[in-house]
Amino acid sequence: MDKRSDRKVGIKDVSREAGVALSTVSHVLNGTAPISQEVRVRVLEVARRLGYLAKRQQKGAIASLTTLYLVVPPANLPHNDLNLVSWTLLTALSRECERRGVRIVAHNGAPDLSGAEVLAGARAAGAEGIVIVYDDNPKLLKSVRQSDIAAVLLNGEDPTMSIDTVAPANRYAARLATDWLISRGHQKILHLTWRGRSTIQRRLDGFYDAYEQRDLPREQAGVLYARGYEPNHGREALRQFLAEHNGLDGYTAIFCAADNLAIGVLAECHAQGLKVPDDLAVVGFDGVAPVDLTVPSLTTVRVPLEALAAATVQALEKRLSIGAADQPTCRIELGCRLVERESGGI
Repeated sequence: MDKRSDRKVGIKDVSREAGVALSTVSHVLNGTAPISQEVRVRVLEVARRLGYLAKRQQKGAIASLTTLYLVVPPANLPHNDLNLVSWTLLTALSRECERRGVRIVAHNGAPDLSGAEVLAGARAAGAEGIVIVYDDNPKLLKSVRQSDIAAVLLNGEDPTMSIDTVAPANRYAARLATDWLISRGHQKILHLTWRGRSTIQRRLDGFYDAYEQRDLPREQAGVLYARGYEPNHGREALRQFLAEHNGLDGYTAIFCAADNLAIGVLAECHAQGLKVPDDLAVVGFDGVAPVDLTVPSLTTVRVPLEALAAATVQALEKRLSIGAADQPTCRIELGCRLVERESGGI
């Protein structure tokens, strides 16, 4: 019988079993110093086998990762200066992994990602965990869930909850922004969005929630769809709306599902001779557009992108420490904050 079953397992047990110094175990578990890949893997395997990772998880995050396999659909890669959300989020994730001494291996595959391709890439990289960004394809998520590799979906939505998810509270944040506009006297508000992923749909849901909460008729909650999320798409959509309705049609505010759309709206308002916020209050969503990019400065919902990155790594570490595949998945939503600036009418 293992004598350790009669007492608490400690760091000394991990040190002895792994054949390394106590300080080395501490550095590996806390990510406080660069340790060779071979030693890190050995220490983590021993700590997990002895149950020490699960014990320590209750006291804080543990650097139980050595290699993270990053999966981002090609369309969502920050290929230009307009995709500030992706650039900021992926940079934050990279910094978080660097801080913890975790190596990132990026997936290089076809635009239509398959589960088999992703899993093969992760295994070839020797990754203990997979982070899927944006892609909420049910087949991909189900395939990854059925594997023996821990995975987290970042900034996406999995309605089947096949894998752990970390995302901003899109619906609640959109309700917050809309309710703020209503509280300032705007009752006929236009929501400018695009037919994107389910996370964008949640922002529309939150927009409607604010009207229901205030017991206002939904007929006053207008929805305008743009071709995409870029500023020129926002300009185009507003220009067409103004032409078709011979003006604002009674709308006094516009809540955009992305800062990029709001930037386009501000530009089109200027071109059309509309004064913001006097003629039309404008609110964005994301909080990534530099303040000096817009005139007037943009009121927006700030998404905590840095915190999302940290929470993703923590969720992956927790999944690794638990180990059991039959444990229920979790969905972590982080709150967003409304930043009041000139375009909202402060």
